[in-house]
Amino acid sequence: MHGEFRTDFVREPAALRQHPALVLNADYRPLSYYPLSLWPWQDAVKAVYLDRVDIVAEYENTVSSPSTVIRIPSVIVLKDYVKPQKRVAFTRFNLFLRDEFQCQYCGSKGELTFDHVVPRARGGITSWENVVAACSPCNLRKGSKSLRRSGMNLRKPPRAPAAEQLRNMGRKFPPNHLHESWLDFLYWDAELEA
Repeated sequence: MHGEFRTDFVREPAALRQHPALVLNADYRPLSYYPLSLWPWQDAVKAVYLDRVDIVAEYENTVSSPSTVIRIPSVIVLKDYVKPQKRVAFTRFNLFLRDEFQCQYCGSKGELTFDHVVPRARGGITSWENVVAACSPCNLRKGSKSLRRSGMNLRKPPRAPAAEQLRNMGRKFPPNHLHESWLDFLYWDAELEA
């Protein structure tokens, strides 16, 4: 008897979790590429209702209230422009993104940690210019030795990334699922190859 009273609304929430909305800034660029700026469908519908976003594309699925039926937004654009940060925070995640999730000594993409190029024991500081992503074997091999003493080389010199550079780096790491309605907005401002 309990099953008879189950409505589509009760059964749908689990399926609807799979309908995120791509969030674009007012200039039609994603707020971020990695992680990709996605909102749950509930937040997207709420933002539409509060008139904070415009709907650019929709899923076939709908949600309903007693008085309204609305198609779930798949791409939304903010009505007000959000100014991107100019300064990039020095975080483990941003460091790995800058180094493309690769060990800067051997190029492996396994379990990563970070390494001070000039070891802290020798006066090295924790900064963009002195810290690189490193796999555990390379980090252990280098230890607290200098690059020259360890016989190791860096793939590229560590530098502080510009915010735009880090955003562009994020494009190389799309999420596992990209809805077809998102594709035109993810790469429309990318430089075309000749």
